[in-house]
Amino acid sequence: MGTLRLQADHPVHVPPRDISDRIAYGFTRFLRFIADRFFARRYGHRAVVLETVAAVPGMVGGLLQHLKSLRLIKDDNGWIRQLLDEAENERMHLMTFIEIAKPSMFERVVICMTQLVFYNLYFFIYLLSPKTAHRIVGYFEEEAVYSYSEYLNGIDKGTYENVPAPALAIRYWNLPADARLRDVVIAVRADEAGHRDVNHAFADQLCGVR
Repeated sequence: MGTLRLQADHPVHVPPRDISDRIAYGFTRFLRFIADRFFARRYGHRAVVLETVAAVPGMVGGLLQHLKSLRLIKDDNGWIRQLLDEAENERMHLMTFIEIAKPSMFERVVICMTQLVFYNLYFFIYLLSPKTAHRIVGYFEEEAVYSYSEYLNGIDKGTYENVPAPALAIRYWNLPADARLRDVVIAVRADEAGHRDVNHAFADQLCGVR
């Protein structure tokens, strides 16, 4: 894991505590390995494909928590809204990086295939073990924070052009009219850190950790 942080008091990594956590962490590292081999340091294109995956868990979790609340006739304690907001936020990340990276037709096909496979896989993981599902997302977001930190470093070093921010991103994050890619990456990274902390907290609640 990287050591770059948004705030000094934000933990970068939650160590696996049990077999469920180790499965979640191993699954995340496996996907990270594939992403590293496929995209290398093409972070804009990497973000396009990975954000379509990142937008799935919140919608799946929100749906299944909604159905659970209906079955049990019990309040969800705010989980449904939190998860659906997360899905919407990740979708906006995708829309933003599509404007920046301009994915090829091949990458658009990869997006469709990745979403098809991951949606079904994550749906069954959440049915079997919501705690594992949320821990997976927590680890996904740890990796996202690290990747966007590397992207930011590359922009600062001049490796990636600090292009103007898309109008969509300026409206969504209420950025200055002259905002650049660097401002967008900082905003997205902050979102991912929030999702990381929320999903690790949800996983902890489900296994009784305080």
